[in-house]
Amino acid sequence: MNSHNIAISVSNQNQNVTAYQTIDSIKKAGFKNVFIQWYNKEQNISQEKQLEYIKKCNLNIIFAHLGYKDINNLWLNNEIGNNLISSYKNDIKTCNKNNIPMVVMHISAGKSVPKYNELGLKRLQEIADYADKLGIKVAFGNTEAKGYLDYVIKNIDNKNVGICFDSGHYHAHFKDDFDFYKFKNRIFAIHLHDNDKTSDLHLIPFDGTLDWNNVISNLKNCNYNGPITLESCYRYDYLNNSLDNFYKKCYNTSIKLEKLLKEK
Repeated sequence: MNSHNIAISVSNQNQNVTAYQTIDSIKKAGFKNVFIQWYNKEQNISQEKQLEYIKKCNLNIIFAHLGYKDINNLWLNNEIGNNLISSYKNDIKTCNKNNIPMVVMHISAGKSVPKYNELGLKRLQEIADYADKLGIKVAFGNTEAKGYLDYVIKNIDNKNVGICFDSGHYHAHFKDDFDFYKFKNRIFAIHLHDNDKTSDLHLIPFDGTLDWNNVISNLKNCNYNGPITLESCYRYDYLNNSLDNFYKKCYNTSIKLEKLLKEK
C-alpha cells in the first residue's frame, strides 16, 4: 500500500473519455486521493454520480472545487451576487454531508473584473463563517485578476480560510509574478499543472516552461505540507497515448514533485 501524499483532479475537461473511465484510470495508476469538480453544470455523468463512483472506488476526496459561474457578480450590488451566497452555502453543506473537508473557490473570472470592495468581502465572510461552523476549510484561488486574493486574505482572518495556489494561473496569467511570502502558512491546497506561459493549458508538470524547482522552493518556504495535487487534463497531444498511460505519467510526476518538496 503506497503512502505517498499525492492527489489528482477528476477532470471533466478530459477529451474522448467518460468521467468513469477517468476515475478508473486514476485508481489504476496508483492514486488514493482525488478532488472533484463541483460546478453544478450539465455533465454527461453528473457530479452526484461521479461522487458516488469515487466513493465506490474507495478514493479519498481531499476537496471539492466549486463552480465559478457569475462569480464576478460577487463584487456587484445585484441579485445574482446575493444568490451566490446561498448557492455556495448549499455546496458547502453537501460537502459536509459527504465528509469532504475543504472547498476551493474562485473569487473572480477573467481579467475584466469589478473592483474588489466591501460588499463582496462581506459576502465571502458570510460564506467562510458558514463553512467554519461546519468544520470546512475554504481555499481561495489565484485567478487572472491581481489584487483580489491579497484583499480577501488580508481582510478575512478566519482560521479556516486560506488559499489554493494554482501554478498554471501563476505562470500564464501572473507571468510568475506572485508574492508567496504574503501567504505564508495560508496555502491550504495546490493545483499543479504546466503551460507555455501564454495560455492555461493544464499540462502535466515538466511538459511546459514553468520552473518547478522555484515553485517547490516557494511552497516549502510557505510551510506547505499538504498533498502534491495535479490538475492536468487528458487532451491535446496526450490523446496520442492511452488514458492509462497519461495517468501513470501523472502519478510518476507527482512522486517526483513530492520528493522535491520533502528534500531539505
